[in-house]
Amino acid sequence: MPELPDIEVYREALEARLIGRRLLRVRIVGPSLLRSVDPPVAAAEGRRVVSLRRVGKRIAIGLDGEIFLVIHLMIAGRLRWRKPGAALGRRGGLAAFDFENGALMLVEAGSKRRATLHVVLGERGLAEHDPGGLEVQGCDLAAFAARITAESHTLKRTLTDPRILSGIGNAYSDEILHRARLSPVRLSQKLSPEEIERLFAAARATLVAWTERLRRDAGGAFPEKVTAFRDGMAVHGRFGKPCPDCGAPVQRIVHAQNETNYCAACQTGGRLLADRALSRLLHEDWPRTLEELEARRALRG
Repeated sequence: MPELPDIEVYREALEARLIGRRLLRVRIVGPSLLRSVDPPVAAAEGRRVVSLRRVGKRIAIGLDGEIFLVIHLMIAGRLRWRKPGAALGRRGGLAAFDFENGALMLVEAGSKRRATLHVVLGERGLAEHDPGGLEVQGCDLAAFAARITAESHTLKRTLTDPRILSGIGNAYSDEILHRARLSPVRLSQKLSPEEIERLFAAARATLVAWTERLRRDAGGAFPEKVTAFRDGMAVHGRFGKPCPDCGAPVQRIVHAQNETNYCAACQTGGRLLADRALSRLLHEDWPRTLEELEARRALRG
């Protein structure tokens, strides 16, 4: 799922292309995409773009008359910028927004259609699509500490819950926790003041660094390669590969469709976190430490 750095770079690219431009037509071919009926999507046509906003992991295109197009890309949705009137591809094409200077395409990979479009009226309507998470870049340490310790959750859940923190998902939560040297299963209310400060600094630094990197990679062009797995990430998507800081193999926890990656040496004091499915299968044979894991690999070798 595109997260804060990806969405922010999308927003900047759209702002550069769309501010002041008139939305000529909306072409929707994905029947499940449009999730609102009042105002109708036709009410957006003919209006000029006056703002581009990021609302959590959503992009809001503001039009004159206080109408907003709220796009949620979910897991596999992506945006493309094409020449005016370009045909919407049959494979994965959900909608095209035709402007005077180009066509914004909304596409989605795979067979499941999760991306959504809402047409809303006014700031109140837009606010209904804001989960309420705290913007890490716009808060201070005290506000961050109060928000993450209000309830007791694992740090992985705390970082990725859009009602707690804004714009952070599976990929960048792994990177933040690795930078902070904290276990993904530590409970938020058990953190020391020093650990909270470390987590806050890591979150800000990670989001800034990756936003700047993605902006630099785009080089003024429209961002086409939006993915959750990027070269240069420390642990996310790098199961079994060496940690860039200590060289230990990156580990993982798999739950449902999500995978959490971490470095046991850097984040958990060498302790392996139990993967639910495998630990149920292996019971006492589950290795508890990196040393045990390496010893078993040596025996198999």
